[in-house]
Amino acid sequence: MIKTRERIIQISEPVTGKEELDALSEPLETGWLTQGPKVKEFENKFARKHQSKYAFASTSCTTSLHLALSSIGLAPGDEVIVPAFTWVSTANVVVYCGAKPVFVDVKQDTYNLDTEKLKRNISNKTKAIIPVHLFGLCSDIDEIRSILPRNVSIIEDAACAVGAKYKKKMAGSLGEFGAFSFHSRKIITTGEGGMLTTNNQTLASKAEILRNHGASVSEENRHKGPRPYLLPDFEVLGFNYRMTDLQGAVGIAQLSKLDHFLNQRKKWAAWYLNAISDIPWVNLPFIPDHCEHSWQAFVVVINEEKSPLSRNEIMEKLLSAGISTRPGTHAVSNLGFYKKNYGTKKSDFPVSSMLEKCSLALPLHNKMEEQDFKYISEILHSI
Repeated sequence: MIKTRERIIQISEPVTGKEELDALSEPLETGWLTQGPKVKEFENKFARKHQSKYAFASTSCTTSLHLALSSIGLAPGDEVIVPAFTWVSTANVVVYCGAKPVFVDVKQDTYNLDTEKLKRNISNKTKAIIPVHLFGLCSDIDEIRSILPRNVSIIEDAACAVGAKYKKKMAGSLGEFGAFSFHSRKIITTGEGGMLTTNNQTLASKAEILRNHGASVSEENRHKGPRPYLLPDFEVLGFNYRMTDLQGAVGIAQLSKLDHFLNQRKKWAAWYLNAISDIPWVNLPFIPDHCEHSWQAFVVVINEEKSPLSRNEIMEKLLSAGISTRPGTHAVSNLGFYKKNYGTKKSDFPVSSMLEKCSLALPLHNKMEEQDFKYISEILHSI
């Protein structure tokens, strides 16, 4: 008999409080609501935290990735290598630029791009690769770089990897660009929002211009300058991907809590790894010694050959017990748009297809308490 409880343990919950409420007061009082001084402060602090010289706040990780690809000049006829197991926007941004996403399967234990399958997918059209630091674990960037031609750009999809490290280097500082998400399911949040990081001054200048419609001068600098009535020139086609100062203020408050959030998540991920390691039908994630996982999500794989139930049936059991779960993510190569337009098939990406069917994200967030984790473990053991 599966237990039930009154309060559902959510898969994720944002943690906000008085600090975020207080942070909103200044932009509301000054009237500077769009991109302004709070966004700049958030960018500077985020850049320092992630060992980057430049950071540009945006409306989402998706738009940050689009900015990155546009800044390197991605164009029709180019190809970009993308893991098959990731959120759809990793591939979508390639299509936005008129280029072709080339999918590569992932590893079963880390869920990240399989470098052994990378080489066969590189061509003379390959302009970039977007390694995804899925669920907060950095991809093997050194191995990827050793395989790639030198003219191929590395754009990190670090949506889940705020605060993560690879060989003591911060996510977002490992490639030409890094793109982060502040969606409400992420470790720190501004509701929606993203950040683009780089250590390349030339690319930074291009990204900053493209973010603001392609304007030759930023809105903040124009309004604070001696002639704010003069409109800027627009020499390139850009986008409106600016973050608001309200979000920037919340981002500053959230960033101040990041280390605490990361330490808590690391503690409870370690608890999971120990507590459910004896369940024969649960395959735990592998964490290489050279990586510091940020644990945006705790994702396991259900071994359906050993499990009494399918992954979806287990999710139903957990939900009936008051535990909210999700699949890890989808295999983008199996989605209708990509099957129709690029002829992708499940059999081409067997690991990604298996993970789409069998991966299970368990609750892990900074509002959870020890009793929640014990309850989840108890229910899993009872299945």
